[in-house]
Amino acid sequence: MITQVTRGIKVSIRTSFEGTFFKNYKMHYAFGYTITIENQGKDTVQLVGRHWDILDSLKEPETVDGEGVVGKKPVIKPGKSHTYSSGCLLASPIGAMKGFYNMVSLATAEEFEAEIPTFKFAAPFALN
Repeated sequence: MITQVTRGIKVSIRTSFEGTFFKNYKMHYAFGYTITIENQGKDTVQLVGRHWDILDSLKEPETVDGEGVVGKKPVIKPGKSHTYSSGCLLASPIGAMKGFYNMVSLATAEEFEAEIPTFKFAAPFALN
């Protein structure tokens, strides 16, 4: 598990290799990840957006920005957490993701970024 704490927001990530498939005459590698966002601070916060840098060993890096996570903008009270799962398709069996969440303190309306540490993807057969 990969973990990072920024301003009391703990982000923990677990990854999995989901398999391969052909699409449009190309091999694709499917990876899953589960992220838990824990509020270790004293103020209630809301996750309002995300920024991803997706790194694929066979392609140029890709950047993705969006609202919330998997269609939600969770409010996380002190001592509570929010967990969600998602996935990523790569053109190669090795890659990584990193980024940040756009957070808002509901007590002060202050916006800040909670770092998502770099987490790696590797198909088991790609590692010796």
